Amino acid sequence: MNDCDVLVVGAGAGGLFTAARLAHAGYRVLVVERLGKVGGRASTTEIDGFLVNDGAIVIEVGGITEETFAEVGAEFDVRTPAVPVLYRVGSKDLDVTRGGWGMLLSNLTRHGAKLLTGIGAARKDDDALPGSELSTADWVRKYTKNAAVQGVFRNMCASVFAVGSEELPARVFLTYFTRKSAFKHFGFCPDGTIGLWESLAATITARGGEIWLASSVESLTVAAGRVTGATVLRDGQTVAVTCSVAVSDVGPAATIGLVGAEHLPADYRDLISAKDRPCSMIALNFASPQRLVDVPGLLLFSATERLCYVANFTDTCPEMAPPGWNLYVAGSVPEPAVGDFDETAEIALLTADLRKQLPGFDEARVLSTAVLRDGWPPQRAVAGYDMPHTTPLPNLWNVGDGVKEYANGGTTACAETAKLVVAQIVASTAATPAGTGSR
Repeated sequence: MNDCDVLVVGAGAGGLFTAARLAHAGYRVLVVERLGKVGGRASTTEIDGFLVNDGAIVIEVGGITEETFAEVGAEFDVRTPAVPVLYRVGSKDLDVTRGGWGMLLSNLTRHGAKLLTGIGAARKDDDALPGSELSTADWVRKYTKNAAVQGVFRNMCASVFAVGSEELPARVFLTYFTRKSAFKHFGFCPDGTIGLWESLAATITARGGEIWLASSVESLTVAAGRVTGATVLRDGQTVAVTCSVAVSDVGPAATIGLVGAEHLPADYRDLISAKDRPCSMIALNFASPQRLVDVPGLLLFSATERLCYVANFTDTCPEMAPPGWNLYVAGSVPEPAVGDFDETAEIALLTADLRKQLPGFDEARVLSTAVLRDGWPPQRAVAGYDMPHTTPLPNLWNVGDGVKEYANGGTTACAETAKLVVAQIVASTAATPAGTGSR
């Protein structure tokens, strides 16, 4: 397929959500991915029989992600843990499924009622939301100086947004946890997260689209202020592709590199440069014949130096590990999460927390330690400082976690942005449908 309606650069979550929706709408879609597999920073790697997720580990159910799968006819194989999240407060692992914020805060501090009042006000009134300059940590300090409370809020910010509470605006945190779905229900895919993206990919190819793996878009071709195609390196050969619309899932900064700065106005380039602030995260994947975590889903912590959460995959999805093994991942956010940090020191702090929190960790088998940062970050932009999904070129859009909607994050944000972008593409091509394919 050297001539398509829509060229999608990158087969990450944003790219595949977009491509699947467009293929379902009748567009002839070509997806070009430089890796040899789909999923990008939310894919999966097999290590000695263990299905180790490369980045994103949980998938929201009952929201925009599951809605997208249903709309395009893709299988949504996600299993939800019996108890999705427990919070470790002191020596107790609390299930706040029913008690919610009230139960959690009352176990953390005697000032819990004050904090709960602040959260309740933010839920009901936009005027009660703080300005974007106030960090989540500073907002919490208005109510309590309790270190355990700060720890829980820090680790909640890190788990959802891949930054600490000192770097996340309180307005983002409160909007997410009072107005958005806030990952109330989520689960794991028994094939690793890649299983979901392979399911989306199958719907694209079933509708006449193509996905070129192990191929890279070297540049986007621009003529008369529009993208007209791309130069693609495939199987060691340079291939010219033409398209009517282009969508990029490699981040706005990298997209500028593909287009060429000379084709974009200086004010747009300056905006992207100022907001291109990828954050960082460390994921330590480990396994043990012993059950190290008595939790079926996620365990979040209140008193750790770096450890934010531990996820237990095999209680819900035993297929992700060889028989007799338990598979886990521990996540941490370095300080600072945006900017330079000492990888060795940060991994040491995470490991020390695991030894303290999980008796028996020293006997576990460490499968991999992934440092997600710079060009391969957990989020391409800090929530609240996202870049626009539109570009000065009328037929070029960005999707993915660098252009997410306000106060959202992760693969859910990718699904949400893909839906918005596809609606704009359909509207823009409705008067003069692309003539290169079936649409």
